[in-house]
Amino acid sequence: MGSASIGYQIGISARFYGNFNLSSDITVSSLPCKVDVSIKSLFSAPSSTHKECSNRARVCCSLPNTDEYCDEKFETPILDTIETPLQLKNLSVKELKLLADEIRTELHSVLWKKTQKSMNPSFAAIELTLALHYVFRAPVDNILWDAVEQTYAHKVLTRRWSAIPSRQKNGTSGVTSQLESEYDSFGTGHGCNSISAGLGLAVARDIKGKRDRVVAVIDNVTITAGQAYEAMSNAGYLDSNMIVILNDSRHSLHPNMEEGSKASISALSSIMSKIQSSKIFRKFRELAKAMTKRIGKGMYEWAAKVDEYARGMVGPTGSTLFEELGLYYIGPVDGHNIEDLVCVLREVSSLDSMGPVLVHVITEENRDAETGKNIVVKDRRTYSDCFVEALVMEAEKDRDIVVVHAGMEMDPSLLTFQERFPDRFFNVGMAEQHAVTFSAGLSSGGLKPFCIIPSAFLQRAYDQVVHDVDRQRKAVRFVITSAGLVGSDGPVQCGAFDIAFMSSLPNMIAMAPADEDELVNMVATAAYVTDRPVCFRFPRGSIVNRNYLVPTGLPIEIGRGRVLVEGQDVALLGYGAMVQNCLHAHSLLSKLGLNVTVADARFCKPLDIKLVRDLCQNHKFLITVEEGCVGGFGSHVAQFIALDGQLDGNIKWRPIVLPDGYIEEASPREQLALAGLTGHHIAATALSLLGRTREALLLMS
Repeated sequence: MGSASIGYQIGISARFYGNFNLSSDITVSSLPCKVDVSIKSLFSAPSSTHKECSNRARVCCSLPNTDEYCDEKFETPILDTIETPLQLKNLSVKELKLLADEIRTELHSVLWKKTQKSMNPSFAAIELTLALHYVFRAPVDNILWDAVEQTYAHKVLTRRWSAIPSRQKNGTSGVTSQLESEYDSFGTGHGCNSISAGLGLAVARDIKGKRDRVVAVIDNVTITAGQAYEAMSNAGYLDSNMIVILNDSRHSLHPNMEEGSKASISALSSIMSKIQSSKIFRKFRELAKAMTKRIGKGMYEWAAKVDEYARGMVGPTGSTLFEELGLYYIGPVDGHNIEDLVCVLREVSSLDSMGPVLVHVITEENRDAETGKNIVVKDRRTYSDCFVEALVMEAEKDRDIVVVHAGMEMDPSLLTFQERFPDRFFNVGMAEQHAVTFSAGLSSGGLKPFCIIPSAFLQRAYDQVVHDVDRQRKAVRFVITSAGLVGSDGPVQCGAFDIAFMSSLPNMIAMAPADEDELVNMVATAAYVTDRPVCFRFPRGSIVNRNYLVPTGLPIEIGRGRVLVEGQDVALLGYGAMVQNCLHAHSLLSKLGLNVTVADARFCKPLDIKLVRDLCQNHKFLITVEEGCVGGFGSHVAQFIALDGQLDGNIKWRPIVLPDGYIEEASPREQLALAGLTGHHIAATALSLLGRTREALLLMS
């Protein structure tokens, strides 16, 4: 990584450095593949290739530099020999199965035991990952991943495993990144982008006259996003050669969904998938289409309907949807049967000029019972906990309050509201655009929707926020979670931009709580506002008071801030959670004989202009502090004091914001230090403004 300048340490500038790359040779695969269509095979039970991880004692980790994460040592003899994914082509089917078990054991022993988070999505994709790297020739062939959770086996095979467990500063990214490895064809993180990016790579390949293959892997959670269907529709129209792998882990937003509606694996479906993917069958199908076209349009359309009906009969429910979008559907395929996966993928990879293909792979997330659930140990309550408790209290008083949640994952604290008011809770998954307009419709119908979306995911729905909510003055209450820096989730889920893009809207009320008391009051304030949209943000971390009991919320006067500590010379005006860091800076400066003012803005829009004017008139220096990008709260303050003539007087203003760059994975404490947002950075900035540079440097050291 890199270093920070002295100026950056006191909140003025920042620099980032880094580069990482891998290379490999190409080998040729030799695994035999045969389609068995005997009567016996049609009715015999499919054999499982998945083996539970053994508990026998082992003596060494597969990769170096992981001792601090390994409580036990495990033998991984096959994995130890893999330097590049292309070496998989030298393994037999039996060895691939053993390798899958070694990777599964490694993931469990190194990562799960440290994070206590469910590794089931990663476990479910291991055999699929091995089959993809066995059949295709990465990095010559492009393999794109849509979901972060599916990429851990991929990172193990591309020799980045030793740095994954920490997911901290200078470690391997939790997402795929071209800057990190040539095996990552495109960056992942926010989901639903693999098909669009893959189609772009495929079209670029065709224009440049190349022959590499493009494979986009997407799961059944991210495929619910509209962009995935837009991409598939465009892929069908362009008819470019690419392969889409739908990794169906049977996960649903609705846990009570009947099992009968889900695709299942049988010997018949396995054989049909092999037949559908075979070159002979595809060429026969293309020949039949060409012949019926010559006979006439009526015959061609009739034959197409027969083909669609027949394939729909043998395929799972909904499989014809992909055909309607223009993708040739193959499946379902057992995602834990390496022989079937390799056979189908090899046949598909050999099909030139056949257009886009979708391979439906069924995996089981719960095959490894030992890691079936996250183990969440909370030593402190979070802002989300307090928010939900406050919202439940408001909902008990007001039957019009409803909740709409969108995003990749739902915070466990929301289960409290869902269980208490099941008919007033709507989880729409990765459908943020729909969530916003759906909320606008609920508001038009006389309800009071609280639309809960993490900051990074709200970015997807900005057009709907503008036109369906703000322009029409719909009273939608946006609850922006995971605001600011998010530690090990790095830049992918960092909520850096919401202050700027939400406060720029003409009718929006934008506010942020300094602590849990303010959060409770802002929930009450949002419920009180009925004539325009409102938003408030809060961070992912713990609340200030460990033993906090949620009181009844009291609405805050719109556009009214508050002074927390009276001082002189320097005024620290914080927004949201950064008020606490301003108070910490006040404590540090007090030890140096400086008594500064600390104020809580509360509102970015409408801004408390009386408070800002008073701070400017009674101090020499004004420092605004926010956990957001340039163009947010500080910019609103600057706009006002410039137009109000305050900058023509004696006041000098300095903003402290997130640096103009993406802060990679690190601990929350390290990220705040990198961003120059700690109490020490704020205090050092004040000292430097007062000409006490030496004390500022000593404070930072």
